[in-house]
Amino acid sequence: MSVTVDSKFFELLSSSYSRLVGEALVPGTKNYREAALWLYEEAPFCVLAHNTEPDPRFVYANKAAQACFEYSWEEVTSLHSRLSAEAPQQEERQRFLDTVARQGFVKDYRGLRVAKSGRRFWIEDGTVWQVTDAEGILHGQAVVFRNWQDQALAG
Repeated sequence: MSVTVDSKFFELLSSSYSRLVGEALVPGTKNYREAALWLYEEAPFCVLAHNTEPDPRFVYANKAAQACFEYSWEEVTSLHSRLSAEAPQQEERQRFLDTVARQGFVKDYRGLRVAKSGRRFWIEDGTVWQVTDAEGILHGQAVVFRNWQDQALAG
């Protein structure tokens, strides 16, 4: 089954979010399969996750994130997550992710990102968290953000 609607992956993503952040990733009381499908297809906010490889690769991006970054599912899931930021911002991005690793999650994240076309945009009011299972095993990191705007507009 594709991770896009894989209820086990959704459970991992959403349970780690609620455990660390203290709120639900998906509102309402849907079952995991319905919630996974809603998050991927219909959510009005972006969610991306990368794995734990030494040079992490995205393993999840919902449709809103794919549109924001201008990548298809196949393209985004073959992309190393550091490439979502331009070279000058990659070091700052890594320092931030190291902070997330120490703290478990960080809210109110703002960061400059780059889309496939080269368009630069600001992620605003994001939450980045450690994707861990109930035993505390790390599976990666994820971000949810509801606001973004092109750099030219954000200044």
